[in-house]
Amino acid sequence: MNSPRTRVQRRPVHGVLLLDKPLGLSSNQALQKAKWLLRAEKAGHTGTLDPLATGVLPLCFGAATKFSQLHLDADKTYEAVLRLGQRTSTADAEGEVIAEAAVDFTPEKLQQVQALFTGELMQLPPMHSALKKDGKALYEYARDGVDVERAPRRVTIYELQLSELPEVNGVRSVALRARCSKGTYIRTLGEDIGIALGCGAFLSALRRVQSGVFLAEDCISLTDLESWPEDKRHAALKPVDALLDSHQAITLPSEDAGRFLSGLRRRGDWPDHAQVAVYGTDPRSLLGTAHVRAGELIPERLLNPQEIQSLLESAA
Repeated sequence: MNSPRTRVQRRPVHGVLLLDKPLGLSSNQALQKAKWLLRAEKAGHTGTLDPLATGVLPLCFGAATKFSQLHLDADKTYEAVLRLGQRTSTADAEGEVIAEAAVDFTPEKLQQVQALFTGELMQLPPMHSALKKDGKALYEYARDGVDVERAPRRVTIYELQLSELPEVNGVRSVALRARCSKGTYIRTLGEDIGIALGCGAFLSALRRVQSGVFLAEDCISLTDLESWPEDKRHAALKPVDALLDSHQAITLPSEDAGRFLSGLRRRGDWPDHAQVAVYGTDPRSLLGTAHVRAGELIPERLLNPQEIQSLLESAA
């Protein structure tokens, strides 16, 4: 007979945890594990990584979840290994081999393909993805053997580096590093590169090394998080406004701060700006996000008084 599970006493936790997602876990599984370890009441992530991918996965807790959507738009950088000479049903190592071809290309051809896939591209989302159609993820259709019509999407590959790796047991591979816009599917990019090389390819490894301003070397593993005492786990959290790095900061006096928090616009001599992080004084505290147009500070995402008080208490 199994002993009853210990009930975790949840509490308000606010901040951003830079997790180095391990191989084999889904983003949600990693999130739930970290949430349990921190005893957090509320948590979310800033975009999924496949179970076969590792690397930067910013996790948001408490008040930070209000701004997690902003980070979905951040540029990402990935490192991957393309296994040449085969294509699979999923464009990665999980799928069945559906085609094979001889690998025969020159270094010059590899450089040509690198240039071909740098810049704006039209990319067809893969069936094995979390993209939804009629409320159902595409990978669910794929599991049922149903192919759903998808519209190509415009993405941007800002930088692309391709270099052939030493041959191992007769298998040739290419190392890929790409800095790209949101919505880019690296599995699709790798498969398309393999087709352009004339031999086919699939992703045998994938790692996200940067997401916005967050770097892999600044991330924490679940193993470390689990081994640490609770106070060290909480000390690892970055502040909520770490998600607002690209925002212009504006500080309001107490009277204006109260009106702003009630959703009212404020007037001032601020220049126009699309992304603003708004703070109050006495004591200084994050109030929310806004934008400035024609001298008006227009509220967007606002924290509630309980969240602000909790943030101040946790910082004390």
